[in-house]
Amino acid sequence: MVNTAIVEELRGIVGADYVLTDPADLASYAYDGTFQERRPALVVSPATTAEVVAVVKVAARERLPITARGMGSGLAGASIAGEGGLVLSLTRMNRILEIDQENMMATAQAGVITGDLQNAVAAVGLMYPPDPSSLKHSTLGGNAACGAGGPMCLKYGVTQDYVQALEVVLADGEVLRCGGKNIKDVTGYNLVDLFIGSEGTLGIITELTVKLIPKPAATRTAKAVFPRMDDASAAVNRILLSGVLPSKLEIMDGTTIECVEDYLHCGLPTDAEAILIIETDGDAVNAQREIETAAQVCKDSGASEVQVARDAKEADELWLARRSVSGSLGRARPNKLGEDISVPRSAIPEMVRRIKEIAFRHELRIVVFGHAGDGNLHPNILFDRRDPDELRRVEEAVADIFAAAVELGGTLSGEHGVGTLKLPYLEMAVGPVAMRVMRGIKGALDPLNILNPGKVLPRELHCERA
Repeated sequence: MVNTAIVEELRGIVGADYVLTDPADLASYAYDGTFQERRPALVVSPATTAEVVAVVKVAARERLPITARGMGSGLAGASIAGEGGLVLSLTRMNRILEIDQENMMATAQAGVITGDLQNAVAAVGLMYPPDPSSLKHSTLGGNAACGAGGPMCLKYGVTQDYVQALEVVLADGEVLRCGGKNIKDVTGYNLVDLFIGSEGTLGIITELTVKLIPKPAATRTAKAVFPRMDDASAAVNRILLSGVLPSKLEIMDGTTIECVEDYLHCGLPTDAEAILIIETDGDAVNAQREIETAAQVCKDSGASEVQVARDAKEADELWLARRSVSGSLGRARPNKLGEDISVPRSAIPEMVRRIKEIAFRHELRIVVFGHAGDGNLHPNILFDRRDPDELRRVEEAVADIFAAAVELGGTLSGEHGVGTLKLPYLEMAVGPVAMRVMRGIKGALDPLNILNPGKVLPRELHCERA
């Protein structure tokens, strides 16, 4: 419980309407895209960087844990506050400040919805490529804090590859501005990248400048059905070796296909082990040439069926199955745990096999889909959290999945981050030396451990009030 005097001080900073303490209001900020839930002590919604600074200074003085939050769409528990903590909601900071067409960059506040920025720059013929599945409701600040990716990252890269400059409020309330519009800049340490993926544990991102690229003139789409997962994985590498770099190259395993078919009844082949959905882009001639090359590679690699969309309508129909995965899983079981592992492309078949073995061993249904082109897989465990035994088996399965990914040369996350869900497995993935270095960085930037404590790194520093 935060005392009344502090609450009134915060209301004086941001306005009485933007400090929430009622339990019914706080419940909306108690969860994210996972099944975790922890109610904060209060929620504060600033509208400017100056207000963020003032709130952080109060939190530092009072040793009050502070968790920055966008739209709460994260999938690792990073934006859920600790008990007794303050949630700093940045959704009011939602202005696009500049679209610089000459330098092909945009500057926006952290609370801007990713899809809104994409639409705004598309109107002037430009594109912001990072496209997490949550792009219609996730924020740019949240994407940067978690290192978000998406289907287009095979060709175009992830959020980290596009952030040119940041404005960050540090743990003592000081404002750091790093980076700029220079394409090349190796002047000192790369502080921009330090904050990308740090999940609000090193500073609070309030403003971003991001690179843009020209919007491709055309896109083409194909779907390939494979009786064997190994053949689908081989086709991925063969497509890339052919000189084709798809803008999207997605995979759905057999269990995913079954779930989507049960949901849509659209004629998906439930006896197939994998489906690849491929998109190419560029000028019309090159996009068509590349999709035809990719389609032929799939045929030569053992695909039983390959369909190339003739127009935008057919392309939408081919993408429907992939877009419907989340909805289909919601019908299959009351809860799902959407995990996020990254392995070398060559390890995809073995990783999928191990996930199937893990599912069998723990008597769980696990679907696998994701970004085949860069080895970023999303094993989703379907379960009912009201069943304690089933929840225990889910936790054991998660540990086994992470261990398998690391053993195959992979890691715990490609785009969701660590948060709290992956915290117990972090040292297994990065090793003790990296853990020590990260602890040193955290201690230097946040010595009181008030910034999102207990996320990314174990809560070894305490931030109870003195």
